[in-house]
Amino acid sequence: MPNGNLEPVFDGDNHYYEAVDAFTRHLDPSTGDRTIRWVEVAKGRRYHLVGGKISRVISNPTFDPISPPGAAYDFFHGNPGKQKFEEILMGQREPIRSEYRDRDARIKKMDSQGVDCCWLFPTLGVLYEELLRHDPWAVMQSFRAFNRWLQEDWGCNYKDRIFAAPYLSLADVDEAVVELEWALKHDARVICIRPAAPTTIAGQLSPAAPLFDPFWARVNEAGITVVLHASDSGYSTNGYTAQEHRGNATLGEDGKPSIKLLSAQRSISDFLATVIFDKLFDRFANLRFISVENGSSFIPNLFKQIDLAAARVPGYFSEPPGETFLRHVWVNPFWEDDVSEMIDLMGEDRVVFGSDWPHLEGLVQPRDILQHMDGVEGKARGKFLYENAKFLNTRRPG
Repeated sequence: MPNGNLEPVFDGDNHYYEAVDAFTRHLDPSTGDRTIRWVEVAKGRRYHLVGGKISRVISNPTFDPISPPGAAYDFFHGNPGKQKFEEILMGQREPIRSEYRDRDARIKKMDSQGVDCCWLFPTLGVLYEELLRHDPWAVMQSFRAFNRWLQEDWGCNYKDRIFAAPYLSLADVDEAVVELEWALKHDARVICIRPAAPTTIAGQLSPAAPLFDPFWARVNEAGITVVLHASDSGYSTNGYTAQEHRGNATLGEDGKPSIKLLSAQRSISDFLATVIFDKLFDRFANLRFISVENGSSFIPNLFKQIDLAAARVPGYFSEPPGETFLRHVWVNPFWEDDVSEMIDLMGEDRVVFGSDWPHLEGLVQPRDILQHMDGVEGKARGKFLYENAKFLNTRRPG
């Protein structure tokens, strides 16, 4: 490990910038406009055509040039310079770095950063299922191809240091089980799904609907951790602001605050409440979920609401739902959240560090988290920085 005398760090939220052919390299061209392909628009700009429609969820999906890591750090840390987010987006661009797309270059970068291990998640990949959800077949085709690229370029487990998470969808449960078996065969330690009600040929359903039990049964048996990563979960603004995605949930049409800022916490809170209410963990007692890049400020109110629900339906739950939650759910706070407060609420075994590197809203360097850990001492410190992620990274068959 690279750290020498430094305390070890397992970064539970790292990202790659997808290769230009990440979605198309292994995609059958005959799927055509039902899936994903590149198109060129005015002035030579390239965008993905997703399900037959041009997607502009990311302003430059080639990621070259790209904002440097932590470019918006000050903005999310109180914005002392009173910058506008558009200025940050447009003012700092650089050619894409090799460590964003090459695993050996990433290992060298981790060495220099003092990062022992990391979970690696998509940048674009978490945004495209929503755009295809009207066509479950296209969802499964697209992400099967995407995962084959992931294994080829990154590997589900590279040198026991980089653990790239396959992206799975429940749009077709039988195909989801097949894809899960592929992930297990390739030594995946975590799988990534979006916190949303899956859309199937029968419409949207609770993620804990009995239809999905074959998938959860296999996850339960394998003991692999499920990452609920912030995604486009399809949440409506219900007319309060324009619906189109601008690639940044903090802003509306004119650079003003938008309720889109709340969509990630609405989606993760609704997902976790639903699996509690539908007793998914009663049926599959070995499931482990972790919320990543959704922040943690939703947790206190969620506890209140599930306790209130239990009081209104006496005898329904086999135990207080808060206890079920704490046994099966872990959380990755934003770096700007109060980590100590979350450890007090969830327990020192249930909170996991993640830097969001190299995204512009993340930390400039992962170990910068050490500046945001007031009150986190002793065993809790080591568990937050390393041990809890290491625990979740180990399969624990049921």
